[in-house]
Amino acid sequence: MDHVDFGKYLSQQRDLRGMSLEDVARETKIPPTLIAALESGQVERLPSRIFVVNYIKAYAQVIGLSPEEAVLRYEEVDRSVPSPSPAQLEQERRKRAYVGLSVLLVALALGIYLFLVLSGKLPSPLAR
Repeated sequence: MDHVDFGKYLSQQRDLRGMSLEDVARETKIPPTLIAALESGQVERLPSRIFVVNYIKAYAQVIGLSPEEAVLRYEEVDRSVPSPSPAQLEQERRKRAYVGLSVLLVALALGIYLFLVLSGKLPSPLAR
């Protein structure tokens, strides 16, 4: 069983009870987009694991499933998916840091350039 199968299980259980996705969203206060992501197994669209577990508990309770059983099924699926290694996480963190630093430096350079043009210390590129 994978995340897609788990999502199908949830949506089938919801359908068996005659509830719509909107019904579950309204009762649980979970955004419909997150419920749709959960039911379709789109893990990349879901928030942190702790939130997902709580969403599954609320979802299961609303449709009449045992919240504990639903979470156990999810944990079986979640364990089967390998988590990123600390080295991969560090590499992603550094990449985000470099991108953020680059954006900051470009914005700073643009700000200094505009300051110099507006203060008259550099000629305006439009004044030809």
